[in-house]
Amino acid sequence: MYSRKKVLEEIPEEMTAVWSCTSEGCNGWMRDNFAFETVPTCGLCHKPMESGMKMLPLLVNTNRDQKTLRKGVSIG
Repeated sequence: MYSRKKVLEEIPEEMTAVWSCTSEGCNGWMRDNFAFETVPTCGLCHKPMESGMKMLPLLVNTNRDQKTLRKGVSIG
């Protein structure tokens, strides 16, 4: 019998450093290697964030020095 369902490939996961929002009503979080600041604030509610670890799919950020980049674009 023919089945249209494809066998899904398993995505590799690893323990990843993340920043999580400290506000109880907010579920905001970000990967550490995608943060622009050494200690970021939540992009959703602008509260402080705390570091932690999460099991997440492997994702490579080719720009390793995100925190040293300047925010925004200079005009002029």
